[in-house]
Parts: sequence; structure tokens; C-alpha cells
Amino acid sequence: MPDSATILLVDDEEAVQKLLTYPLERDGYRVVPARDGEEALEQFERERVDLVVLDIMLPKLDGLEVCKRLRSSSQVPIIMLTARDDELDKVLGLELGADDYITKPFSIREFRSRVKALLRRASVTPPADHESETITADGLVIDLGRRSVEIDGKPIQLTYVEFEILRTMVARPGRVFSRHMLLEQLWGDASYRDPRTIDVHIRHLREKLEADSREPQFIQTVRGVGYRFRER
Repeated sequence: MPDSATILLVDDEEAVQKLLTYPLERDGYRVVPARDGEEALEQFERERVDLVVLDIMLPKLDGLEVCKRLRSSSQVPIIMLTARDDELDKVLGLELGADDYITKPFSIREFRSRVKALLRRASVTPPADHESETITADGLVIDLGRRSVEIDGKPIQLTYVEFEILRTMVARPGRVFSRHMLLEQLWGDASYRDPRTIDVHIRHLREKLEADSREPQFIQTVRGVGYRFRER
């Protein structure tokens, strides 16, 4: 985990900025503040940002629009903050490419855990030699070492979480993974996370990888249990 990572913290409330900046800086991160959506995009262009913590309710441009714009050009990890336990907010954030979300009020311990987990995922070193391989299946090429994916020679941009889900499943083709198991693979535990968020990431993967996402050939649903990558 890179202790010198730069975190763009986007929230218009001064109290929240202070509350979150202190533990992040204590953990060794550099925090760049932004207090509205436009400033967030400007700071992102100026700084080399490793992770974005993004409130949904913002002046000028809301967090969902900021997330959408960031995702159009970057795969930077994004954690959305929402003031309400609002399922629509969470799902919309994930639909637009956020990697994780956290609902206010939350504990600082939980917040720090989310940040560390996502930065750790984003800075994964190349796998050991026995895992440094390219997996191919009907035009799908997954390079585990380079963390790259192609379909019929065309590069496919995946978020960090999408790639981790894909990597977990392709490593054990045919094995069925429950939503809970995938959450544990991603984060080390499934605490505080709605298993249905896995469904959103799986849908995104299918839209990017499958010729027809309604009739998936690679990522198969096992009803009542979870998902699996087809056997080779």
C-alpha cells in the first residue's frame, strides 16, 4: 500500500473535510481538498490522484456527474459518500463506475478500512511467475500481469473492482462464487457492504465483455447461488 498516495477529498462541508483529512494524513496520505464538483475536476487535472473520495451532494456539479466525467477518462478508484441510506444513490454511483460507497454517518475506522482496501487493490503488484499468464477464451484475452483485457484485439477498460472480480473468477473457471465470497475476495470481509452491489459490477462486466449481455457466454449466473466463469 503506497503510504504517499494522494487522495482527492471532495465534500462541501468544512466539518467533514476536517474530520476525514486528519485520519488520512495520520495514515500517511496526502489529502487534496475540493468543495464543489467543478473544483474537484480542476484539482484532478492538476494533481496525480491515487483515489477519490466523492460526496454525492455537491454544489455546481453533483458527485454523480463528477464520477461520470472522471470515469470517461480515468480508472482511478472512487469511493462515493452519501448522506442518506438511499439505495438509488448507491446504485447510481456504482452504475457510473464508482468502486465503493459509504453511507453517512460512518465510523472513522470503517472509512479508513475502505480507503486502505481500495488503495491496496489499486496498487497490486504483478502476480508471481506462476500467475503471470494470459488467459484466452473465444477472443477474450486477460493479461493478469499487466491487468489488461482485450476482446477481439480491442482493449477493454475495466475499473479496479471489475478487474478483481474477473481475475477472481477466471482463476477458477467453473467454480461458483456467491456474492458474499466475491465481496470477501475483494475486501477481505463483507462487512458493511450490500451483496447486491456485486450484481451491478457483474452487469458492467457483461456489458463490456459479452457479445450479448443478456445471453452471457463468459460470466454465467447460477441461480440462487452466484456467478461463475465458464469452464475452459
